[in-house]
Amino acid sequence: MSERKTLFVDVILPIPIRNEFTYRVPFEMNDAIFAGARIVVPFGRAKLITGIVTNIHENIPKQYQTKYVEYLLDDQPIITPKQYTFWKWISEYYMAPIGDVMNASLPANFKLASETKVVLHPDFNLDLKFLTEKEKEVIIALEMRDTLDLKEISEVVGIKTIQPIIKSLIDKKAILSLEELNDKFSPKTATFVCFSDNYQNEATLEEFINVLEQKKGKEKQLKAILTLIHLHAKQDNEFVLRKDILLENVSQSSLNTLERNGVILQEKLEITRLKQEDKETVGFKPLSEFQQKALEEIHTSFEENKVALLHGVTGSGKTEVYVQLIQEQLDLGKQVLFLLPEIALTTQLIQRLSAYFGEQIGVYHSKFNQNERVEIWNHVLNNDMNKFRIVLGARSSIFLPFRNLGLIIVDEEHESSFKQYDPSPRYNARDCAIVLSHLHKANIVLGSATPSIESYHNAKTGKYTLVKMTERFGESTMPEILCADVRKERRQKSMKSHFTSFLMDNIRGALNLNEQIILFQNRRGYTPLWRCEICNWTPKCINCDVSLTYHKHSNHLKCHYCSYSTKPIGSCAACGSNRLNMLGFGTEKIEDELAVIFPDKVVKRMDLDTTRSKNAYANILNDFDNHKIDILIGTQMVTKGLDFNNVNLVGILDADMMLNRANFRAFERSFQLMTQVAGRAGRRKKRGKVIVQTGDPDHWVIQKVIDHAYEEFYASEVIERKNFFYPPYFKIIEITLKHRNENVLIKASSELADKLRLSFKERVLGPEFPVVKRIHNLFLKRITLKIEKDANDKKVKERIHQILDEFYSVPTNKSIRTVIDVDPA
Repeated sequence: MSERKTLFVDVILPIPIRNEFTYRVPFEMNDAIFAGARIVVPFGRAKLITGIVTNIHENIPKQYQTKYVEYLLDDQPIITPKQYTFWKWISEYYMAPIGDVMNASLPANFKLASETKVVLHPDFNLDLKFLTEKEKEVIIALEMRDTLDLKEISEVVGIKTIQPIIKSLIDKKAILSLEELNDKFSPKTATFVCFSDNYQNEATLEEFINVLEQKKGKEKQLKAILTLIHLHAKQDNEFVLRKDILLENVSQSSLNTLERNGVILQEKLEITRLKQEDKETVGFKPLSEFQQKALEEIHTSFEENKVALLHGVTGSGKTEVYVQLIQEQLDLGKQVLFLLPEIALTTQLIQRLSAYFGEQIGVYHSKFNQNERVEIWNHVLNNDMNKFRIVLGARSSIFLPFRNLGLIIVDEEHESSFKQYDPSPRYNARDCAIVLSHLHKANIVLGSATPSIESYHNAKTGKYTLVKMTERFGESTMPEILCADVRKERRQKSMKSHFTSFLMDNIRGALNLNEQIILFQNRRGYTPLWRCEICNWTPKCINCDVSLTYHKHSNHLKCHYCSYSTKPIGSCAACGSNRLNMLGFGTEKIEDELAVIFPDKVVKRMDLDTTRSKNAYANILNDFDNHKIDILIGTQMVTKGLDFNNVNLVGILDADMMLNRANFRAFERSFQLMTQVAGRAGRRKKRGKVIVQTGDPDHWVIQKVIDHAYEEFYASEVIERKNFFYPPYFKIIEITLKHRNENVLIKASSELADKLRLSFKERVLGPEFPVVKRIHNLFLKRITLKIEKDANDKKVKERIHQILDEFYSVPTNKSIRTVIDVDPA
């Protein structure tokens, strides 16, 4: 008999630690275990946790004694080797624990819940004389209750650390420990009806129908049989959904009687949780001359294995070019990933692409429930040739287990929504998509009317291929952009609340022509600030150093950082005065005021507050598309790629707020937002109009927006970036430190900054308090590193990790929390 090998596995666990863990494989599992499978392993005391096997080997760890793998959960890998390589890259580049990457990647229902439960040992004779008092309490409790979990035992015993008691009772054979693992993913089922084997024969069935027709009181059964035959023929399927039969006024009791008589069968079968669009596909639109030219240039880029940056003005018809590229990959049997920054955009685009590709399209984003996400994951993993060949999704869709990826399209590539902020890993889906395309040897296209400075710089320097579409598709022309001078109208007292007379006149004119209007205000809520007239006091969040925003719909003052809320107050908390003024305006206030000004028009808003549910985006956009809404007010959700036929007026209500933000990207973001929202106007034959409300009409960024002059804007902005050591010439790494005690934080952050300066010299800035210095009752200090683009990225990050390890080796620093953000947006 040959000697059995002692195998070990490296495992990723869903905990925020950089390293993987090694476990020993029981001999009986040697032939069953494989890389990419989920396993259950012990971690800590009396706790089981689900991890993923990444490597199988025979190397005995020297630093610690290995524990055994408890269970193997899969009979095939749930992640691919390329995925694991991708996870490792994200972990290293974004300086995030590999466990955090696993958490971000896998649907929650793949991470099984584990609870330790104990029961009395069947052979225990209830002799308590060998037990301690605490152990006796556990046994008495188990006599009254069949099972107890660790939390319940902790409450019975009255101490938190109950593992030693459990271990002692197990050793004394008084109790047994049972691990209950419930696989959360349960396939969705529905009841189907079909004829039994005896009645599949047409002659037998016809004979049975004749019998029913001749007997009185059998009319309901006869109707049920005829309905089943009709639906069976109509749907061309052996199985018919029971609910479809019941909708035809057939009773459940009739079906039950037929089943008892052996005529039909009622069976529960697994069905998809995902909505199926039962639409016929349509042919492709012919490309215009400039669209065809762009397509050919993209093909040339693919031949050179380069990233293609498609710079097409709003309304230029980029989607039609994407459609051609997608079909080429489908013809080769490849999968396609179409990345979008917002779920709102996904809603409208899925309708447009479904017309071309039908059931081959799948959607993947965070508003889906976990069971739906697991189902899409499995379709993509199994490389289903009929479904989900094209995945439309927000940033999390880069983590899907593609087997045969041929093309990635990143639409609106400039969008900050592609950047993940919290929790870790703080990745940028656009940049990750480029790495993913290299791993799969797939083609990639980045598309935007206002490319990010970094992407355009890469195109200008030859790293990417620049493809331009400078004309709008068809007969539509670029919109006319005009400024409304807020300061001038305030002096003339011609403002109506927050609206200039110029904007109001144009709104009335558009409504008289039965046209729709989009108004953009990048601030939700009713009013962002209450202030006392007497002493200037403002209500602030009790957890954060920020003022509370009033939301009229819920009649609450809310914090947009920690979600703290409180009822509005009637008087100043500082001086007692009841003279409180509302300053500023958010989307809710605009909606409220326009509903009063135009009572016969339908006014709606689209922001985070109105789109929390799964189908809220789709409902609002469909209503607007069907002209059930006259005026749509929105935050930046309305700026992104939406296409409506009847919008010829767009209003930007507060351009100055965007331009005056304390961020090196403020001008870039302002130019992009204003250009993108302007692009929603006049997308058909009539030229659209955009009105920008500002106190500084001569601001150079606004002038570039008016002139549709992206290249000139880029040329000016990139000089500033180079002079002040910002991207695209330098990489930025931000380290934010958090602590409840401000003094402890100040001391620790200075200590860490000094350590970093020893290695990185003048490249280290700070520590500084950010604009909001306290969030969730934690004070914040930020250290910024500006690193040359050509520096060795791996060595820089390894050195930062070493310095952080040294920092945490000091006992007083262990309570400090650090957050690392590579390439902050």
